[in-house]
Amino acid sequence: MDYSQLFPFWTYLNPNEEEYIKSSFYTEKYEKGMIMHRSEENCKGLMTVLSGQLRTYILSDEGREVTLFRIHANDVCVLSASCLMDSIAFDVLVEAAEMTEVLVLPSVCLNQVIKNNPYVELYLYKAAAEKFSEVMFTMQQMMFLKSDQRVARFLWDENVRSGSMELQITHDEIAKYIGSAREVVTRVLKYFAGHQVVEIKRGKIIILDKEKLKSFL
Repeated sequence: MDYSQLFPFWTYLNPNEEEYIKSSFYTEKYEKGMIMHRSEENCKGLMTVLSGQLRTYILSDEGREVTLFRIHANDVCVLSASCLMDSIAFDVLVEAAEMTEVLVLPSVCLNQVIKNNPYVELYLYKAAAEKFSEVMFTMQQMMFLKSDQRVARFLWDENVRSGSMELQITHDEIAKYIGSAREVVTRVLKYFAGHQVVEIKRGKIIILDKEKLKSFL
């Protein structure tokens, strides 16, 4: 595994730090829907997605979920190490959006390296800042885009990401990803289906006409 491709700080490590980190790495696998991190309960460390997908979200007192961003293969989940960053006070949950395998660098190891290597700490804060930019984009969509635009944008992005016109996803999952209610998503999808933009099947959405879908963006 080429760690320098996953971690920009790798070239700034000395040989002892490299060996210490390599010996501390371990992998974990999570079934879809499993919660793998809660800010108030633990600080697992830096998690890198090897395969699958993670969803980072917040939960309101009423139980409403708002997805902040998703993390795909070869991306790093920096908020799972937020306890090592004094200025980050952010209660988030991280779950496996599908069967997921992650590479974990434990917080104990990471904290030790940070004490002696400022480049590693700089990387954590830079990565966190980039993620907060994604959070702001998500909030802007929720505040300023209509429901049909948000659903259309989600379907468009999923098509681009997967390269497939057939998306294996439920109405409830879409609602969680865009921070809406399931009933709203179902209503929008039925509207799209009525205009031959998509076809709705159990557990999947089939995009029939990308040009029509694009007109709703």
